[in-house]
Amino acid sequence: MNAAEYTVGLAVGRGTGAEVAEVFEEVLAAFARRHGRTVTVARSPRTYHSYVSLKRQHPYGTGDIRRLTREDADHYEQFVRTQAAAGTRAVFRTAINAQTLYLVRHRLHAVKVDALDAAGARMLLVRDQAQGFYTGENDHRAESVRRTTEFSRATTHKVLAYALRRAWQEWPGEGPAALVMAYKFHLLDGVLDTWAQEFAERHGVEVRVFQPDTVNRNLITHGPADRTVLVAGNEWADIMHVVLLDRFGAGRQEEHCTRNVHLHADVEGFTEYQTVHGSADDLEGRNLVNPLATVRAAAAVAEQHAGCPGAVAAAESALSRVREEGIGTPDLGGRHSTTEVVAAFLAALEPGGPGGTDGEAAGRGGGAASDAGKLSGQEPSGDPASVPRPRVGPAARPYGPEPDGPPPRPYGPVPRPPAPAP
Repeated sequence: MNAAEYTVGLAVGRGTGAEVAEVFEEVLAAFARRHGRTVTVARSPRTYHSYVSLKRQHPYGTGDIRRLTREDADHYEQFVRTQAAAGTRAVFRTAINAQTLYLVRHRLHAVKVDALDAAGARMLLVRDQAQGFYTGENDHRAESVRRTTEFSRATTHKVLAYALRRAWQEWPGEGPAALVMAYKFHLLDGVLDTWAQEFAERHGVEVRVFQPDTVNRNLITHGPADRTVLVAGNEWADIMHVVLLDRFGAGRQEEHCTRNVHLHADVEGFTEYQTVHGSADDLEGRNLVNPLATVRAAAAVAEQHAGCPGAVAAAESALSRVREEGIGTPDLGGRHSTTEVVAAFLAALEPGGPGGTDGEAAGRGGGAASDAGKLSGQEPSGDPASVPRPRVGPAARPYGPEPDGPPPRPYGPVPRPPAPAP
């Protein structure tokens, strides 16, 4: 077994990042023990800024904020490249400054991927984070700021090709029934829909390009068609993602994790897991952050990248028991701290998962990495009670009104892509 299969990256931001990271490591350690695995957590040595921490440190220093943002972006990009080169396939990242993130996402051609289900109508949302307004560069002048953005044929085709492959992975034997793009393409003088048509002809698929408001209307009027792939410009998808989660059964953003996949050849397939909620700097250190999204991220990482099959199902079962017991943080109407919710979750895990031992008490606490950064099937040496439990902060509030739902009815079957999914 290659050791890199059981190495997971960890990148931590300001705000509640440290507390969220503690929850992630503790839950990942619990799954590692249940399955008798040893997981190395490779933690970035830098703590990355949130927007709030940048403004606190430099309330009027635009130049300093730009410099620190670029330094953070350069460092995080190198961290991802280093981990990918070492064979690591995934990182969990807490919330950091958006401009920092999008500089990296542009450079490494990132997409955000989420599978949704609306009463049996399955949908795959692929957010194009590699181009467009969010990935722009700022040019500051005396009384204005100009943001320059870019779209390209190569990136558009790369995002569409990934979406098609991912759909066949998601629905093996069926594939996608509709491939829909939601972009403000009328602003681009006809070039984006031309690129989409080129891709469609080359791969023998039908690609429909719509203005975002048309997609909204179709979603409201028809609801999602089964096996729709929605490839969306981030200008629309960033706002609509939380709405889609809420309307189509994936829960509130405070409870949801998602993944970003990098498509640049140097790091292709490297996956970054994150919570959907933000850095919640206002609740830093108050032990009130909703840990459910982080718990789900840890379970997904354990199952997909740390040899712990069934971790996601086990996590959902334990979370159901926690809910039944009325345990939750204040944002969900509860009265419990983050620490209490995490402890209840760990206690609710079935002892001894596949490959684990019956004597494993998941709620024992420890989950902390050793000095060597190991999360293993063995308890840390010393008294588990002596391992400090995290003090955790809050979850971000849901942003934006609650508008619409997913895409239009199918427009005919979408053929299998010529190349197999990687």
